[in-house]
Amino acid sequence: MGLCMNPAASARLSPAEESALAAASRSLSDRVAFGATIFLSSFLLFQVQPIVARQILPWFGGSAAVRATSLLFFQSALFLGYGYTHLLRRLQPAAQRNVHSALALLSLAFLPVLASPEWKPADDEDPLPRILGLLAATVGLPYFLLSANTPLMQVWLTQRNTALPWRFYALSNAASLAALLAYPLLVEPFLPARQQAMAWSAGYAAFVAMAIWLAKSRPSTNAVAAREQQQEEEEEEPTESPSAGVRLQWLAL
Repeated sequence: MGLCMNPAASARLSPAEESALAAASRSLSDRVAFGATIFLSSFLLFQVQPIVARQILPWFGGSAAVRATSLLFFQSALFLGYGYTHLLRRLQPAAQRNVHSALALLSLAFLPVLASPEWKPADDEDPLPRILGLLAATVGLPYFLLSANTPLMQVWLTQRNTALPWRFYALSNAASLAALLAYPLLVEPFLPARQQAMAWSAGYAAFVAMAIWLAKSRPSTNAVAAREQQQEEEEEEPTESPSAGVRLQWLAL
């Protein structure tokens, strides 16, 4: 008599194979979730500037001083967002997620991003302080968190040890370029200012939901242990200082 093999038994995976399959699935889901959040945040970051400008240009005009003041605000918020990520990463992972989730929820109070008519300048008043106040009151915290999102998501990916975070810079840049092209071609010609602000606010609410979901989905114990072991190995390995030629290449780039 021939031996009869049980298909279910033959297809059964070993514990090691099941663990490897689960890790691969988790790595793919992490890359998709974090990638989608990074893409959306970068897209919103570069869309909100022309959307707000469309609202306030009739009030303040398009002089060089007005444009320079707006640029000062957005660049300062971007710098503060990067600094926030740098400081936040010094906290324990659980504290990072709690702080960021709280700020994300608080930022929903800024929606929708519609400039209040109370910020309109008087005839004999310097408009520049009003521009800074208007931008801070309308998009201050949302823009700050969007600025911090890409580097912060890379920190969290590093903690999970499921993907190389640096490649997500390319995804962020692609989203930024898409936003810059989409506004003059698809948004501004077809949507009035109010609908632009409402659509952007809906997208931002979706971003907040995704960011909080990622903050609450903790990495597995195996991923954390693997990352800690990798950090210990990297600290033990001797490192060489970059040569003068390499430093010059960095400066050129």
